[in-house]
Amino acid sequence: FRIYSMTKPITGVAMMILFEQGKWRLDDPVTRYIPEFKNLRVVKTVNKDGSLELEDMARPPTMREIMSHTAGFGYGLAEDHPVDKMFREKGVLSATSLKQMIDRTAEIPLMFQPGTNWSYSSSVDIQGYVVEKLTGQKFGDFMAANIFKPLKMNDTAFYTGPEKASRLSAVYVFDRAQNKIVEAKELFGNPMPDYSKPPAMESGGGGLVSTTMDYARFSQMVLNGGELDGVRILSPASVELMGTNVIPKSVLVSNNGTSVARFNEAVGFGLDFQVVNDARAAGSLQGDGTISWGGAAGTWFWIDPANDVVAVGMIQRMGGTGGDDLGTMARTLTYQALTHPEK
Repeated sequence: FRIYSMTKPITGVAMMILFEQGKWRLDDPVTRYIPEFKNLRVVKTVNKDGSLELEDMARPPTMREIMSHTAGFGYGLAEDHPVDKMFREKGVLSATSLKQMIDRTAEIPLMFQPGTNWSYSSSVDIQGYVVEKLTGQKFGDFMAANIFKPLKMNDTAFYTGPEKASRLSAVYVFDRAQNKIVEAKELFGNPMPDYSKPPAMESGGGGLVSTTMDYARFSQMVLNGGELDGVRILSPASVELMGTNVIPKSVLVSNNGTSVARFNEAVGFGLDFQVVNDARAAGSLQGDGTISWGGAAGTWFWIDPANDVVAVGMIQRMGGTGGDDLGTMARTLTYQALTHPEK
């Protein structure tokens, strides 16, 4: 399965491995590792004609902010904001290397001053570049050696290779003109990648293919506090840090209902995971501290430490089912089945 944005938490774990090694700190400016971002500008005003008024950065984004989508970078998955439109026009996500992606990103202003808002962004692809800079390895090689092989995630990689290509599910989309589901031919304006061969750019934000069982092993490792089958990937403290909300209260409240994720004081964001701070206030059956995310083709997962639950679901339809949300249905059925859920 193409797991798209469910790649992001795995990239976050790669970053935290290096965090434990003392290679970076949360409040380091990202410019310490990516000097290309030293002269980034910031959108001050979007005029009615679509033109932009820019200002200087008050300060560079921090590493904490690139791991929580509060740095101000765009993405280009949609064109709701002029910065996202620029991401598409400059082909940031279709770059032929992580370095080219960085260079193209450096030419585009931030959507807001770092730390003042939340916007889903390319910052996890930027994390992949940081991993390469800090290790001297290709991003995928680091992931394989430090996450996939130790966890026996044998079917998780940035490509299948020709020997596994026949196992890759087709991916579908609803065609409004034909009023039916058809096989998808493009992804956010770009041709569908050929997963039988190595990609030009290893995308930490959305490039991996995986299986439900592989992702369940990853999730179980996180639930166990960083260990699975006697193999430790992270310390319990690092896992706890990833699952702790880092978005300021003012941003949580102002961003409620205005982005891809509906944040509020009950639901925030940690380091590459969405975090449930107060499940009952959020109207959720999950336990407090549940972390989760999903992928563009209808994949989802959640990790609920309070109830000792890991759940992974995968379909391959862009935008999900287009009807009832299978992830929500799965949550409802799961918690109905628990005999002694945590209160």
